[in-house]
Amino acid sequence: MRFSVLTVLPGLFDCFLREGVIGKAVSSGKVKVNVFNLRDFAFDKHRVVDDVPYGGGPGMVLKPEPIFRAYDHISERYGKPYVVLTEPWGEKFSQDMALEFSKREHIMIICGRYEGVDERVKSIVDREVSIGDYVLTGGELPAMVIMDAVIRLIPGVLGNEESLRADSFMGKGLLGYPNYTRPAEYRGMKVPEILLSGHHKRIEEWRREQSIRRTIERRPELIEKLIKDGKLSGEELRLIEKIKKEKSV
Repeated sequence: MRFSVLTVLPGLFDCFLREGVIGKAVSSGKVKVNVFNLRDFAFDKHRVVDDVPYGGGPGMVLKPEPIFRAYDHISERYGKPYVVLTEPWGEKFSQDMALEFSKREHIMIICGRYEGVDERVKSIVDREVSIGDYVLTGGELPAMVIMDAVIRLIPGVLGNEESLRADSFMGKGLLGYPNYTRPAEYRGMKVPEILLSGHHKRIEEWRREQSIRRTIERRPELIEKLIKDGKLSGEELRLIEKIKKEKSV
């Protein structure tokens, strides 16, 4: 899989692409990432990539010419990409979107900045994406979030594939269950006895119940969506009713 990132601040990606799981994925060749400086595609000697908006108003807007030139260069060199534009008003990024993106061969991310991009750029954009209802100084951090979520889904990137299946939002879309490690007791707080029992079936049942409880408490809308979509088993539905009755007492 390949990512082509278009940004005015390419240096921000240096550490991200060197360290941790992402760094290993890049160094091993499981994913290829090319970061392009938008200014390299500007026409003038001052490498200007932004200008004032037509009609007036605050801030600056990214010019269309450098972005189109970069898109043409990337397409000619690596093949036509699936283009993602990071914007505060874009579609909310999710685990389902990350799974969809992980099946793409080549994704180009345009890092939005200032007051946004010239609207004509949208003619080459396949998806406008936001990572949350807040405004950042630029699209570089959202680009890293998107890449991190997608790259870890690529086969072979994570050392233990089981950890991927246990992630929150994976599988049916429930939040993850509580985890514990040694020591068995710390400052008076004990690890639940069931986890020390060695009874794998009961541990699995406990984890499923805890996952459902956590989702009901923290993200009840996810539970309602799963019920509406018919993705829960009869046993899970009975467990949900039991937990809701406990909470109402």
